[in-house]
Amino acid sequence: MPNIRAIDMMFLDDLFEMGGGYVLNFSNSTFSRFFADELNVDIDDPMYAEQGGSKGKRLRCFLQNVDVPTVLRTLKALWEYREASRQRDGKPETVQNAQGRLLSVINCLEGKPDAQPAEQAPKPAFDRPKLLALRNDLIGFVQLTPQARGYAFETLLRDLFNVFGLEAREPFRLKGEQIDGSFLLQGETYLVEAKWQDAPTGVADLHTFHGKLEQKAAWTRGLFVSNSGFTVDGLIAFGRGKRVVCMDGLDLFETLSRELPLNHVVERKVRRAAETGLPFARVRDLFPT
Repeated sequence: MPNIRAIDMMFLDDLFEMGGGYVLNFSNSTFSRFFADELNVDIDDPMYAEQGGSKGKRLRCFLQNVDVPTVLRTLKALWEYREASRQRDGKPETVQNAQGRLLSVINCLEGKPDAQPAEQAPKPAFDRPKLLALRNDLIGFVQLTPQARGYAFETLLRDLFNVFGLEAREPFRLKGEQIDGSFLLQGETYLVEAKWQDAPTGVADLHTFHGKLEQKAAWTRGLFVSNSGFTVDGLIAFGRGKRVVCMDGLDLFETLSRELPLNHVVERKVRRAAETGLPFARVRDLFPT
């Protein structure tokens, strides 16, 4: 049985501007990111594209097929986003008695019996308990010997990439405390170089890694993870316009503790690098609280 009456769905179409396959001002990527960040939902799951792949059609299918608690969380999150965007842009309200009518829909849903057998919880965008475990592991690494820490860091990065479906290449080859590997993001291949050492990473290591990329196909990109960070002089000397983005230990901790999808973190780092030419932007600046 559908969650929402046809007449109420018509109202939601107007409220969330779902005509023509759109939803509010979302692009395809920001739509996916919103559902992952706010609801831990994989809205790109093929099951929601049974009636078409547009954002509007996927949202309608999603609302009619997932469990009622998820529908309620989704409507409330979309309303909050709609109002924040409307007030920021100074747009007038175009739907008569919008909030009151939405509350009526929510009240009807809250009065429904437990979810019908056809309804199901949506596929999560990421495994929250796994992220918590990885964060705790990262904190505990300082107690390990250098060799054990290297192997543990290898496992943590591999698992973190795979939590977000980035298809980490195994094994990550261990060379001292340096870990090599690769992952896929939006069809692009990224080589990974990671260091866990006391001193911040300098320009020599950055140039060495970039040299490895230049030996590969022209479209290959790189992610350099340095737990101890990067020297300011090293980043300046490394220069602009390279195919490398950087992540430090604080970035990694904030990604885990704030439950930020790693794929979105890397995407924002890549976009900032494209805009500025600089290889390193902190997660706290890319995702301000």
